[in-house]
Amino acid sequence: MFSKAPVNGNEDVLGALSLVLYTLILISLVKYVLIVLWANDDGEGGTFALYSLLCRHAKVNLLPNQLASDARVSGFRLKVPSPELERSLKIKERLEASLTLKKLLLMLVLAGTAMVIADGVVTPAMSVMSAVGGLRVGVSGVKQDQVVMISVAFLVILFSVQKYGTSKMGHFVGPALFIWFCSLGGIGVYNLIKYDSSVWRAFNPVHIYYYFKRNSTKAWYSLGGCILCATGSEAMFADLCYFSVRSVQLTFVFLVLPCLLLGYLGQAAYLMENHADTTQAFFSSVPSGVFWPIFLIANVAALIASRAMTTATFSCIKQSTALGCFPRLKIIHTSRKFMGQIYIPVMNWFLLALSLVMVCSISSIYEIGNAYGIAELGVMMMTTILVTIVMLLIWQINIIIVLSFVVIFLGLELIFFSSVLWSVGDGSWIILVFAVVLFFIMYIWNYGSKLKYETEVKQKMSMDLLRELGPNLGTIRAPGIGLLYNELAKGIPAIFGHFLTTLPAVHSMIIFVCIKYIPVPVVPQNERFLFRRVCPRGYHIFRCIARYGYKDVRKENQQAFEQLLIESLEKFIRRDAQERSLESDGNDESDSEEEHAFSRVLIAPNGSVYSLGVPLLSDFKDTGKAVVEESISEELKAGPSLESLSSDAEQSFEKELSFLRKAKESGVVYLLGHGNIRAKKSSWFIKKLFINYFYAFLRKNCRREIANLSVPHSHLMQVGMTYMV
Repeated sequence: MFSKAPVNGNEDVLGALSLVLYTLILISLVKYVLIVLWANDDGEGGTFALYSLLCRHAKVNLLPNQLASDARVSGFRLKVPSPELERSLKIKERLEASLTLKKLLLMLVLAGTAMVIADGVVTPAMSVMSAVGGLRVGVSGVKQDQVVMISVAFLVILFSVQKYGTSKMGHFVGPALFIWFCSLGGIGVYNLIKYDSSVWRAFNPVHIYYYFKRNSTKAWYSLGGCILCATGSEAMFADLCYFSVRSVQLTFVFLVLPCLLLGYLGQAAYLMENHADTTQAFFSSVPSGVFWPIFLIANVAALIASRAMTTATFSCIKQSTALGCFPRLKIIHTSRKFMGQIYIPVMNWFLLALSLVMVCSISSIYEIGNAYGIAELGVMMMTTILVTIVMLLIWQINIIIVLSFVVIFLGLELIFFSSVLWSVGDGSWIILVFAVVLFFIMYIWNYGSKLKYETEVKQKMSMDLLRELGPNLGTIRAPGIGLLYNELAKGIPAIFGHFLTTLPAVHSMIIFVCIKYIPVPVVPQNERFLFRRVCPRGYHIFRCIARYGYKDVRKENQQAFEQLLIESLEKFIRRDAQERSLESDGNDESDSEEEHAFSRVLIAPNGSVYSLGVPLLSDFKDTGKAVVEESISEELKAGPSLESLSSDAEQSFEKELSFLRKAKESGVVYLLGHGNIRAKKSSWFIKKLFINYFYAFLRKNCRREIANLSVPHSHLMQVGMTYMV
């Protein structure tokens, strides 16, 4: 702060201290700890967790692959808007009807995510540089270049141990941070007693007014330094998956906040008698007898803080990948016990490289601090806007409270942001450029994925063509099961026709497998697969939707995956036979379209049955404010056993089950349809650039979905197809 507004008297110290105290109290305590932490998605925090929460309560996702059955996953809890709160209904309808609002919401989320990843670059640089900078106080001969080299070494060590996960480091991290906060509080009390205890007057906010009155624009410039006291707030929210909300709140209120306040009060007390020593106020105020232990624990705390932000970055990338907004990368789960603990090698070394560039090119701690403020305030503002929408749409609280929240906190953050932007020419512009590049990567990936999906939906095969081909599909049906991977959740993918014309034969049983992420953290294993028939029984063609939440582990064993899939299919066939035995012979199914032609239900592996009808909001008019918790499905109250099946139905069931087992014995082959897109010649130049070059490059270098299954190459068959968009 004092690099922008030098100390001219004790009132300046009190004014700056008062700004820091109220920034901590308002932003870290009131906004994040007491409000934002409650806007979590089943314990998951961060920008994309908020977006996922909104996607569950309103159809705002631009990728048109939503199914009515998604809402019946046990983790998919919805609060149905109550009739008396018409505001929530109007907001929901407006969001769902307006493509512009959907795009705007997505862009806010992508901008916030880009800033979080930028935080993952600047936090290690800032934390380590400031901690190592204490050497210049303890050893008078140390120069800035030596501080930079030591910081580089620390950063390399920090990112190298990231792969060992959080659990293995937890036994060391907890006690270290406890000692660090206690040290902060202890040094603060020591300085208050030794130097000047009158700094308690800074709790009177009138000193902020006097500070601005005396320093005018210089005081405004110093706000960029002030916000650094609250920069850990967003990481606390993003890392929420490791702790419960209540545990974070209790720890912050009873340990972290008091120790931080005492630490800043102690530094201010020291500065009241040492106006010239503002560059290293913390280390200079440490008693000489405990300087080196405090220096050591400060560096350890800096490494831990950097690690926490890197972990939050990994979590945010995994969430955005699952929701179709980031290219797929290799994700390693570092803990068998805690599935939220992940490591992304490519991003880890990418963040290290950029942190080293920042430390070496911007050696001034003030410029790095300004870059830190830009990244942090960017994501803070996005969080404020998203939480405001959550308040209106989901929490449905009084409009006065909502307006107070957005006016106070967004207003404060905009004031802070204007201060840091004014100094962007000092070198901190690098972080803005990095965030903009990340934003475009995510936007292009989402745009290309959406175009590809929409094109596949338009060009899907017609049921009439399959009927004309007959049960043999116009080719030879060889024994075995073919799992055709495609992104379509509905319809027959056009790539299947490509397989029919390219291959001399197809498998006797075809299963279209769609890997689908839905906006919940976790999908239970027994609710993973949904099956339905695609064609009449004699065709032996099924669709399987394998559903995952954005926290689910996708590193599965091929044999285990196949076993679970086949077991789920057997249960589907069994339940389907039971359903058919209940129908009268004359109650034939409509064959108007594929989605309703051959099965009116979706059946999960636990034998549960899904109705495909979408319940209207009017159905819930009498529910008041009750929270409607949808379970995976509605169990059939009195489903018939196999003994109660008619003789013909039982024979048909046994015959189909026998056919499935023989096909399984013949082997399972994974048929991969790689659909690529190219912009038409008549397209705009920008569209050609985005699709033909940028998106094509990202898709070529991202991780394939099948990479999560350890499938032998002898069991793989790939066919490519290009769509013109």
